[in-house]
Amino acid sequence: MTKKTVLITGASGGFGKTFTKVFLQAGYHVIATIRQQNKKQEVLSGLSEQERTNLTLLFLDVSHDQSVAQFQTALSAFHRIDVLINNAGFAVAGFAEELTVEEYKLQFETNFFGVIRVTNAVLPFMRKQCSGRIINISSISGLVGFPALSPYVSSKYALEGYSESLRLEVKDFGIDVVLLEPGSFQTNIWTSGTHLSQNAGSEVSPYKNMFTTINNRMLAERSSYGDPSAVGFLALKIADAKGTPSLRYTVGKGVTFMLTLKRLIPWKTWERMVLKQLQKP
Repeated sequence: MTKKTVLITGASGGFGKTFTKVFLQAGYHVIATIRQQNKKQEVLSGLSEQERTNLTLLFLDVSHDQSVAQFQTALSAFHRIDVLINNAGFAVAGFAEELTVEEYKLQFETNFFGVIRVTNAVLPFMRKQCSGRIINISSISGLVGFPALSPYVSSKYALEGYSESLRLEVKDFGIDVVLLEPGSFQTNIWTSGTHLSQNAGSEVSPYKNMFTTINNRMLAERSSYGDPSAVGFLALKIADAKGTPSLRYTVGKGVTFMLTLKRLIPWKTWERMVLKQLQKP
């Protein structure tokens, strides 16, 4: 039986590296993309010789049209792509008043427009083969707004709307579009994967106290974040599912409760609960 092929963007760290390992172990041929040459070894580390034979590494910066065009040319060597996991992304953090429009654009070029660029490069394969599954890695932040993360939250909300529309457009071609929405997991998005605005936490910032509270809370809770492998196995389950998968899959500690609570209680009550947490020293 011919191996299924999965294309994973942003494969050098975080969820991307986990997806690569999980799908290789499941017998897929994995096309893993990385943005920098020096990240190659990070993808290869921990892989067996057999797993490496089923891995193709390609260079891709999803935020640049020329890079995607070159990548699309490289893809012509492949006969089919069964699964696309749009995973490449990072977080711009800071308070809206202190962030520049350019920083919002920086966020969207990768987290939103990057998804569109890669998806448009892959859709002709899937339409031709009359099948395919696109898994867009969203976040709990695509369903719940958080302070100090408005660029990231906005990019994920946009991804949610795009994915809903795209799913309806490509359904008749045998292509499924799915949103995978993780909560907090032990990945690099809040360390090397974060761009922090220059003014965040500065002594003159009017948001200094809120920044300190949020930062302390994240540091205190980081050890309780989930194992990324849970997200990896869920992505594999979605990819292998028979029939039509659901539009949304949430995963992570407390995520289901949080979303249910937000949906059921009045906004003002929700708002008081969130702000109360930010008043703690």
